[in-house]
Amino acid sequence: MTIIVAGTIGRSGLGGQSWAVLQYLLGLRALGHEVYYLEDCGDCSYVYDWEREEWTYELEYPAAYVHACLEPFGFGDRWIYRTNGGARGLPVDRLLDLCARADLLVMRAVPLWVWRSEYDRPRRRAFIDVDPGFTQISIANGDKGIAEGVARAERRFTVGWHIGDAGCTIPTAGGPWLKTLPPVALDQWPFADGAATHFTSIMRWQGFREANFQGTAYGQRDKEFPKYLDLPQRTDQKFRIALMGTKPENLTRHGWETAPGEIISRTPGSYREFIQQSRGEFSVPKHGYVESRGGWFSDRSVCYLASGRPVLIEDTGLDDWLPVGAGLVTFRDPADAIAGIERINANYDEHRHAARRLAEEHFATGKVLPAFLDAAMG
Repeated sequence: MTIIVAGTIGRSGLGGQSWAVLQYLLGLRALGHEVYYLEDCGDCSYVYDWEREEWTYELEYPAAYVHACLEPFGFGDRWIYRTNGGARGLPVDRLLDLCARADLLVMRAVPLWVWRSEYDRPRRRAFIDVDPGFTQISIANGDKGIAEGVARAERRFTVGWHIGDAGCTIPTAGGPWLKTLPPVALDQWPFADGAATHFTSIMRWQGFREANFQGTAYGQRDKEFPKYLDLPQRTDQKFRIALMGTKPENLTRHGWETAPGEIISRTPGSYREFIQQSRGEFSVPKHGYVESRGGWFSDRSVCYLASGRPVLIEDTGLDDWLPVGAGLVTFRDPADAIAGIERINANYDEHRHAARRLAEEHFATGKVLPAFLDAAMG
């Protein structure tokens, strides 16, 4: 099949978002499909230039970043970054030809805000929600832009595995929602050698405003992480957070080590290096993921698992659909988190290999993407 994957590599300018899209590009190509990357900014391109530390409307910076991320993986001539006023990468007439013969247009994370007639030409369209709860609440609260964008996809997927279940407070607005998992290209994320010292994470303190639905507030990490601020003072385990969105001293004064998240995640290579040189991941999700019990799991965490780095994560409703306890350990409060650290460190090699097995058995592109394609094209 010919598949076009739409994402936000250029607009984010960060390695984590690049990998989230690359997993699909690489995985779909490995299955034998002809794959292209599309980024459509609509009226204009307004992105943050991490090099100059300023906002820019110019196409050159984000387009160069897209090329730098994709070219090493063999997609250097298979992408387009476009606005109403221009494009970089593939010529627009080539994109029109691709859309005319494409079998599937995949929109990951955000819909295409400006809908062009050519996007009606692929046989099928699929939307992948990676922000469960926030997406559906926006639609339920009347966000027409998101609602209309999502509705253009015949198949809508979410990584929120409990949406629609009795114990989950996420509305089903915008559905029906099919379930999928964040994939990982195992050959690009090999089992890492050695035992590092620090549990780490790559974290944005506050990305968006909190959402409100039926009297309940669903916040960002700035509302959830404070419960664990004193954790380094209660254990000998060392932690390092690649941090964005707040001042480092808000964490360092409590004993956390920090690194500039925008530098750690500057490129796909630096992002991968940071994860593979970690002892494991310590993950505090957004407050909304924990509060809603939607079963969210991160595209970042699957990279830790594939690398043989155990994941210690605050529970979002994982226990009844994903094997936990070996390689992946959940917690619900600080005491629980400390017990999880001790459990992992007591049998570290076992947890490392269990983490890799979880990635192989549940999150490998060869497992996730065939099921996704069957559902998307069905």
